[in-house]
Amino acid sequence: MIVFREHTPKRKEITRVVANHQAHRDDLQNDFHNRCGYCNDIKLGNSEFEIDHFVPQTPSNFETTINSTAYFNLVFACKSCNRAKSNKWPTNIESIPNKDNEGFIDPCDNEYDNQYNRTITGRIIHVTPLGKWMYNALKLYKPQHEIIWKIDQLELMIIDIKQLQISSPDDLEIKNRLIKVYDDFYEYLQKLSIL
Repeated sequence: MIVFREHTPKRKEITRVVANHQAHRDDLQNDFHNRCGYCNDIKLGNSEFEIDHFVPQTPSNFETTINSTAYFNLVFACKSCNRAKSNKWPTNIESIPNKDNEGFIDPCDNEYDNQYNRTITGRIIHVTPLGKWMYNALKLYKPQHEIIWKIDQLELMIIDIKQLQISSPDDLEIKNRLIKVYDDFYEYLQKLSIL
């Protein structure tokens, strides 16, 4: 098994008043390292990332007292996770995010990382009952999460290849070919905007 993610995102303590929660986009993108708080996917090409209200603003069974622009309640999220989470809040109590293994853990809480692992191919797997509930609620079983993880790993490998010290012309040619393969792959991925 592989750890679900290397770093737990941490929100800055931002209390400034803004007109709209979208005004926090740059800070959230930075605090979440340009990754979805829920699935840890990287932002690729034209993929759209959104801002989720961890405690929903429009649930059907309770009213929230949290201002819609409160930074501590915002999550940088891929479209897939944001749409899947929607306004789900099983406890119907603003201050209780989960109960009896149903509900959510804030992705900035270290406990969130304990809910999942990854297979060697990058597929997300749940390891706790609450993790299973969130896994299904967020649709973390979708193949796109495994594909994006693989792309992320490829990018890390290319960075390593680019930093290799080359001692012979043959090694340099191999290095350049590997870099070209990656560059072509990434270029086509962006053009297709498949994710």
